[in-house]
Amino acid sequence: MSTPRPPDRIAAWVVLAVTVGCTTGAVLAWCVALPAFTDTQLYSLVDLMDGIVYGGVAWLVLSRRRTGGRLAGWIVAAAGVGGSLSAFAAQWALLSDGPYWFVSAHHWAWVPGLYALVVVMPWLLPERTPTRVERVAVAVGLGYVALTWVLVLTAPPPRGLVPLGPAATAVRATLAGSTGYALVLLGLLAAAACGWRWRHGPRQQRHGMGWATAGSTLLTLAFLVTVLPPVLPASVPALLMLASQAFFPAAVAVVVLRQQMWGLRLAVRRALVWYLMTAGVVAGYSAGVTVLDRVLPEASSAPRIVVTAAIAVAFQPVRQWVQRGVDRLVHGDSPEPLMRRVAHSLHSPAELGPVIAAALRLAEVLVTTDGPVPPPRAGSTTVTVPLTSGGRLVGYLHAWPRPGELLGSRVTDALTGLAPVVAAVVDLARTNEELGRSRRRLAEARDEERRALRRDLHDGLGPALSGIGLGLAATRNLLHRDPARADELLERLIAELTTRAEDVRDLAHGLLPPVLADGGLEPAVGTLRDQYARAGLDVAVRIPAPLDPLPGSVATAAYGVTAEAVRNVHRHAGVDHCTVTLDRRPDLLRVVVTDHGQGPPVGPTRGVGLHAMRERADGIGGTLTIGPADPRGTTVRLTIPLELS
Repeated sequence: MSTPRPPDRIAAWVVLAVTVGCTTGAVLAWCVALPAFTDTQLYSLVDLMDGIVYGGVAWLVLSRRRTGGRLAGWIVAAAGVGGSLSAFAAQWALLSDGPYWFVSAHHWAWVPGLYALVVVMPWLLPERTPTRVERVAVAVGLGYVALTWVLVLTAPPPRGLVPLGPAATAVRATLAGSTGYALVLLGLLAAAACGWRWRHGPRQQRHGMGWATAGSTLLTLAFLVTVLPPVLPASVPALLMLASQAFFPAAVAVVVLRQQMWGLRLAVRRALVWYLMTAGVVAGYSAGVTVLDRVLPEASSAPRIVVTAAIAVAFQPVRQWVQRGVDRLVHGDSPEPLMRRVAHSLHSPAELGPVIAAALRLAEVLVTTDGPVPPPRAGSTTVTVPLTSGGRLVGYLHAWPRPGELLGSRVTDALTGLAPVVAAVVDLARTNEELGRSRRRLAEARDEERRALRRDLHDGLGPALSGIGLGLAATRNLLHRDPARADELLERLIAELTTRAEDVRDLAHGLLPPVLADGGLEPAVGTLRDQYARAGLDVAVRIPAPLDPLPGSVATAAYGVTAEAVRNVHRHAGVDHCTVTLDRRPDLLRVVVTDHGQGPPVGPTRGVGLHAMRERADGIGGTLTIGPADPRGTTVRLTIPLELS
C-alpha cells in the first residue's frame, strides 16, 4: 500500500493547474478579442503576471514536504489563483456577458492574495520564530484582508457578488471609505518592520532583507497612488502597479534563495531567470506601447511592431546578463573572482574557510590537516577534497551546504579548482610554523650554550684564577722569609695554570674544533674521544669507510649532534662506555651514538640539548631519531643526505 501524498502537495498541483488553465484562457481570449491597449488592459497584465509568477512560486513552496513557510505558501497561492482568475475573467468579459459571478471575478478574485502580500508577507520574512508583536501584526493583517474581501464581495453591481440590505449597505459604505488608507498604513508598517530587521536583526537573517524592504515599500506606494486624488494620468498607477508586481516577487526570491527558506532547492535558478525575463518583456512591452501610443497616430500598429522588434534585439544580451546575476545570487561567485578573494586571504588557512563559504553560499568550509574524516555536522552531507602540495598530502578541504540545499557539481568543481591554492596556503602556513618553532629552538639552544659556557667559566675557570691569584700573593709573602716553600708553591701554581689552560683549549675545541673548517669530522671526533677519556668515559669510534673531506656544514652538524649525544651519555646514562659510528655512503652520512645505560627518558623529550640536536639536523636537511638500544640503553641516529648539501 503506497503512502498517500501530503495535503499541501495535492494543493500545490491544484494551484498549478488552476493558474496554468486561467492564464492560458486569458491569453487565448485576448488573442481572439484583440482589445485596444487601455489602462484596463494594463491592470489585466498585472493580474496575468501575478497568476504566472505567484502560481509557480506557490507550487514550489507547497510541494515541499517541510512545514516551514506554510502560511506564506497559501498567501502566494491566493495571489496566483486570484490573479490568473481575474485576468481570465477580464478577457472573457470582452467576448461574453456571463455568467455574472465569473465576469465579476475581475474585481474581487485578486483581493485576498494581493492584499496579504502587502500587509502580511513582510512580517513572514525571514523564516524564524515570530515574536508576540509579529504574531499580532499577522493576525491584524489577516483580519484586514478578510474584512476587505467581504466589502469587495458586497459592493454594488457590477463589482460585487453578494447583495446587501439597506442597513448593511450603509455600514459597508462607512467601512469601505477607509480601507484604502488602512491598506497603505498597514503596508508601510510592515515595510518599516522589514527594514528594521534588515538593519538591526541577527546577521545571519539579514541576507536579502534590503531587497524585501524595497519591494514591500514599492508595492505599498503603488496602492497609495490609487487612493490619492487623481492628479496623475490614469496609466501611471497601472504602470507603477505593474513595476511593483515585477519587483516584489524578485525581492522575495532573493530572501528565499539567500536564506534557503521554505525548503526550496537550487533548482529554482532556471525558474527565476525565466520569471525575470518574462516580467521584463511584459513590463517593457507595456511601457513601450503606452508611450508610443501617446506619440504616434491612433489606430496605428507601429507601436507594437517597434516595441516587439526592440525586445527581440535586446532579449539575448539581457538574458545573459540576468543569467550571470542569478548565478551569482544562487551559486555564489565564479572561480575567477573567488580566486582573487582567496589571494587576499593568504595569511592562514583559518581565514580561507569563511571566504570560500561566503563566496559559494555554503554553510561552512573547514580546512584540516589531521585526517579525511571531517568533524561531525548534524543533518547535512559533506564534500571532502584532498589537498596536495609538491606531491605531498598536506590536508583536507571540507564543505557543508546550507540547510535544505544540496552540493551540486558546480560547487564541487569550484572546490576542486581551489584545492591547489588552498594546499599551497596550508603548506606555506605549516612551513612558517616550523620555521617559527625552529627559530625558537635555536634561540633556546643558544641561551643554553651561553648558560653552559657561563657555568664553565664561573664555576671552573673563575675560581681557579682567583685561587691562583691568592697563591701568588702568598708566594710574595714567603719569598724573603722562606724561599724554599715559596718555590714549592710556585711549582704548584704553574701546574694549576697549565691545567686551566688545557681546560680552556678543551672548552674551545668543544664549541667548534678548528679541524671542522676543512671538513675534518674524523679528527674532531678523535679529539672529543680524548677529552672524555680524561673524564672517565671510553668512547669507541668506528669508521667503516673513509669519510673523505665533507662539506663544512655537514661536518659541523654531525659533530654537534655527536658531541651533544656523548655529553648526554656522560651526564645521564650512568655508564663508562659508548660507541660512535660514522658511516659515509655515496648519498648520505649516518652517525650513530649507542650506549647501554639507563635508556631514553619516558614521554616526550623536551630538553634543550635534544632540541639543539634536532635543530642541527633540520638545518642541514637531515633526520634525527632517538630510541632504545638492544638490549638496553639509547641509540641516537642522524642521517644526512649528501646530495642536499
